[in-house]
Amino acid sequence: MNTTSLTGVFTNPVIAGMHPDPSICRVGEDYYLACSSFEYFPGVPLFHSRDLMHWEQIGNVLDRPSQLFLPTTMPSSAGVYAPTLRHYDGRFWLITTNVADGGGTMVFTAADPAGPWSDPIRVPGVGGIDPDLAWDAEGRCWCTYAGIEQVRIDPETGQTLGQPRRLWSGNPGAQAPEAPHLYQIGAWWYLLIAEGGTERGHAVSIARGPAPDGPFEPCPANPILTHRGTNRPIQNTGHADLVQAVDGSWWMVLLGVRPGGGTPGWHVLGRETFLTPVSWVDGWPVVGDLTPVMAAPSWPAHPVSAPAARDDFDSPQLGPCWISVRSRSEEHWSLTDRPGWLMLRARGKSLDDTDVMFVGRRQQHLSCRVRTLVDAAEGVGGLAVRLDESHHYEIEAGDGRVRVMARASSLRSTLATRQAPDEPIRLRIDVLASSDSWSPCREPDLLQMGIERADGTFDMLAQIDGRYLSTEVAGGFTGRVIGMYAAAGTIAFDWFDYEPAILAP
Repeated sequence: MNTTSLTGVFTNPVIAGMHPDPSICRVGEDYYLACSSFEYFPGVPLFHSRDLMHWEQIGNVLDRPSQLFLPTTMPSSAGVYAPTLRHYDGRFWLITTNVADGGGTMVFTAADPAGPWSDPIRVPGVGGIDPDLAWDAEGRCWCTYAGIEQVRIDPETGQTLGQPRRLWSGNPGAQAPEAPHLYQIGAWWYLLIAEGGTERGHAVSIARGPAPDGPFEPCPANPILTHRGTNRPIQNTGHADLVQAVDGSWWMVLLGVRPGGGTPGWHVLGRETFLTPVSWVDGWPVVGDLTPVMAAPSWPAHPVSAPAARDDFDSPQLGPCWISVRSRSEEHWSLTDRPGWLMLRARGKSLDDTDVMFVGRRQQHLSCRVRTLVDAAEGVGGLAVRLDESHHYEIEAGDGRVRVMARASSLRSTLATRQAPDEPIRLRIDVLASSDSWSPCREPDLLQMGIERADGTFDMLAQIDGRYLSTEVAGGFTGRVIGMYAAAGTIAFDWFDYEPAILAP
């Protein structure tokens, strides 16, 4: 997913697009990482790496309805919050919180991180988000969560053992102490947390104590990482996890964003996963400088194959990168009804609806080109860029027409309409990141929506300011997802292309 050059550097983010709240563990020479997924199904994408720089998605932890229920009454940016991924006693363990009604804190286990993962073990005695798991030398399991509170649990049954107690809540006055991770390193237990909120004030702080339940003393250099109040290209840095590499060196994965445009700066891809080195001085971690281009570790790189630009829908199952809004019921999609085509059957009437039939993938590049060949003879649907129900752009075919539509909060508009031929049609969206030249109101990017002819000529129907599909405008915790949807009847998609591009408006 990341590309390392022969000059000994790697680029950040190491996992681009909406992959926030990373949690990492190492087993032998292999590294595994899980992220939040919010209102999307399947949930909790899981990645594998051999070098910390190159990551490949190997599955999703929550890939069946018995593991994940996201009701249509649940708002976007609710759902599955920050997981913690650990390996203990020969098994992989993942704990997370589903903040939807009927959710709560849940533990999942697997022998193989690629799955299958167990059905949930519910932990009703843990009421906070961002739960962590840590085991001491006696095999006791400690669950620490946002607040920052802690309680012992039996992870096999979900039973809490004793009463929760407050540990340490970060720097005085800092809001949102969350994302705790507890580690035994040498003679000390270290408690790593995020604080300051997940926006521009985000930060990482740490404390240490003689036992997993403390007492904890804060690091005198807290916060050990923050980019608040700077003009660095990576912002909102926080929600970190530590891992020790095979060679004994230490590294930190964390979330950050890449804002673009003028003031206040808009990030459109969501919170992404970044990597930076950590050294130890006087028993405290010192975080290295976090930049878009970093010095590579000393070990050999293990690149992974780049995902194919085109999905021809010839496989019996959708790949792990494909996600849907809240659920993906079998009766509303098929790869077999028309072999070589993805068939979507409408349930919601538009992208405004919480139960829209949508299959998309995270936008992972600041500039990209997305295309699909759609047969709308039996319905209405097309290609969409989605942030949530109230913020989305789409180009839609059906009823003999092609339409470009946009919604930004309570404003809805049809921007262009064109007669469509009575045959499958190529729909295309070009996302063009703005240049580095700055002006106070400059947009982060432009989205060009149109029809592509067989010879590749692009008939652009509308160009839309991308700031309205940003977190700074829409709010929430997610990023853009680009994909296919059905608004009426049945829509067929022959293929879907996603290509990074170097484009400029």
